[in-house]
Amino acid sequence: MGNIVYVGRHSLTKVVTNHMHNSWEIIYCTSGNGELGYNDKVLKYDEDSIVVIPPHLVHCNRSVDGFTNYHINMKDLSLNIDEPLIITHSGTNFLKDVFPAVFYYYSNDQPGRTMILQAYEQVLLATLHSYLADKKCSDTVKQVMDHIIKNYPDANFDLNGYLSSLPFSLEYLKRMFKNETGLTPLQFMTNKRLENAASFLNLMENGINISQISHKCGFNDPLYFSKLFKKKYGVSPRNYVQKKQECTIADPESIKIFINQ
Repeated sequence: MGNIVYVGRHSLTKVVTNHMHNSWEIIYCTSGNGELGYNDKVLKYDEDSIVVIPPHLVHCNRSVDGFTNYHINMKDLSLNIDEPLIITHSGTNFLKDVFPAVFYYYSNDQPGRTMILQAYEQVLLATLHSYLADKKCSDTVKQVMDHIIKNYPDANFDLNGYLSSLPFSLEYLKRMFKNETGLTPLQFMTNKRLENAASFLNLMENGINISQISHKCGFNDPLYFSKLFKKKYGVSPRNYVQKKQECTIADPESIKIFINQ
């Protein structure tokens, strides 16, 4: 069953006394809130928080009104942390569907169970490693990035309207974003749209409709899309496909170089 050694679920609970595991523990709080106590320290968490606890660490869990959760124990996460980590980042919200799924398949001895659990295990591992690698960004910037990623394919997405809805001045928020990512929010969104367009064009052989492709990738104006695409990739969207086809015919390996460029 890979790294997963145990999966459990707490119904409404107020106290879990001091204990430790010889494996990593990942807890997803499904309702309520509480405090994780360890080494005379306290880590507070709320609903939808994920807590990662290293092995061999004595800890307890307490709550005034109670909490419910799923908890997964895994042998090796290869995470470079020696204290509990709490994740409230909105970019991991999709994991709330992973925990009940892992609990279901762990508890259900059906065909394919092992392969399914291993697939979910890889999702958990990749997400946790990605989160740690991305900690250089503040929670506010991560929130903006996540919202852009969720909405950039929508040509009617109002980026400035969204930014103005946050409790910061627009200019301060743009400056914060650029200081942490090297791009303005608009540049970040435009890059996502153009990269998506290039990936889509890599699937095309013929019958290219620039207007449809531009709208699908978040642009209302096909001419503006083509101009930005050429500036980034050096060729128009139509010539991008033609060049890709020429590379494929001349040398199948050369397309990898072209795409990477």
